[in-house]
Amino acid sequence: MIDDLTYENQEIIYLCIGSDRSTGDSLGPLVGYRLDALSSFKGHVYGTLKNPVHAVNLSMYLDKIYSMHRNPFIVAVDASLGTKSHLGYVTLSDAPLKPGLGVKKTLPSVGNISITGIVGFSGVMDAMVLQTTRLSDVMDLTNYITGGLIMASHMRRKSLLSVL
Repeated sequence: MIDDLTYENQEIIYLCIGSDRSTGDSLGPLVGYRLDALSSFKGHVYGTLKNPVHAVNLSMYLDKIYSMHRNPFIVAVDASLGTKSHLGYVTLSDAPLKPGLGVKKTLPSVGNISITGIVGFSGVMDAMVLQTTRLSDVMDLTNYITGGLIMASHMRRKSLLSVL
């Protein structure tokens, strides 16, 4: 039988990056919190409101993931800054995520694929933009991304069941 948590023999990991101490940076932990709270969701979730994955502990969590999961397929989720006209957009990429880039931090790239929600526009004082981001904007992005991940998970399980 094919395991629900694998993608071509890879365990699917949802790595939700950010901090609950900054509204604009809380997108990842909010998505992780929502996914982790669903008993029907199949996947390993790292990064929630209670246990956020952020700049200080990212390397430790990556070590943990690679030691606990054989050949993980990582879906990285994070907030990002963009142009004013792209505020509220969600990006999906088949490339790793570069967390901290918007606030000039050098962190390891993560993920086989990445999802970002544009919570503010970049420019001068990017850290201040993240601190003053409206929670309602972050929640809209959280709901959209979480809904998409849940739908993708259910669709994947249905396609696996049709093969069995």
